[in-house]
Amino acid sequence: MKNQPTTPSIFCYGEVLWDIFPEGARAGGAPFNVAYNLTRMGIDAHMISRVGNDKLGNDLMAQLTDWNIPTEDSQTDLVYPTGTVIAHIDEHNEAHYDIIQPVAWDFIEFRDDYTQKVSDAAAFVFGSLITRNATSRNTLFELLEIAKYKVFDVNIRPPFSSSEVIKELLYKSDLVKMNKAELRLILDFLNKEYTTEDDGIRFVQDTFSIKEILVSKGSKGAVYYNENARFEAPAVPVTIQDTVGSGDSFLAGFLSKRILNADPEEIMNQATALGAFITSKEGACPNYTIEDFENFRKKNDPTWKTI
Repeated sequence: MKNQPTTPSIFCYGEVLWDIFPEGARAGGAPFNVAYNLTRMGIDAHMISRVGNDKLGNDLMAQLTDWNIPTEDSQTDLVYPTGTVIAHIDEHNEAHYDIIQPVAWDFIEFRDDYTQKVSDAAAFVFGSLITRNATSRNTLFELLEIAKYKVFDVNIRPPFSSSEVIKELLYKSDLVKMNKAELRLILDFLNKEYTTEDDGIRFVQDTFSIKEILVSKGSKGAVYYNENARFEAPAVPVTIQDTVGSGDSFLAGFLSKRILNADPEEIMNQATALGAFITSKEGACPNYTIEDFENFRKKNDPTWKTI
């Protein structure tokens, strides 16, 4: 039996990019946001991605270094530019996103040194947006063959992922995280009418033999299904500053306790608390320490103790 690392690591795979807002640029990408918040929770998080050989790419790698996320697993593309997403704000103050393509993260190549790292990792996190290009999609499927705990953060972004690819990924996943809209979309893919949340989740779980499903429901909290039971957690009430990245931080909070085999109630409380904490701040990756987060938890749950 191979030796396991003493500190659990999590590898996140997919897009790193700059979100270009009218007021400026922010580092982003769903798997990147997950890695950032995992690092803040004290988890050894790594990012497999690809940036361009340009200033934006250099700035992104500098950002990873500044946030203590290793850059050794990310690649540099000599042809395609670093990924960007252009945010447009409409008259109702709603944001709409133009995800530029093709960009460097569309061309992530498999590397031999990933094999040991990903197979040793406590979890491997990925989404569906990264499958829009064959190169990164094929690398993902290679990595899924060696990962031991596969975490699918659905993140459907039409027109960038097909129902057939989504189904393939569901079959390969151990834990699937989605929101209510994505649950309904997946049921539509399966020609299954939505009746109740419980029925819909169990149908997806049974269809794809998924051990765990996690559904975020915004102000209505979240629900977690494993093979034996369901666990519901209410939302933590906060004054919302920014909802960008709230689902990513929710998943990071969940995984930070799940890989340590905490009990389901504590796992869910950590997930909803971190999602709420990030929502109360601006941006998907605000600057904070684990002590800031623990103080937030104590304030919102007087019975909570550091574990």
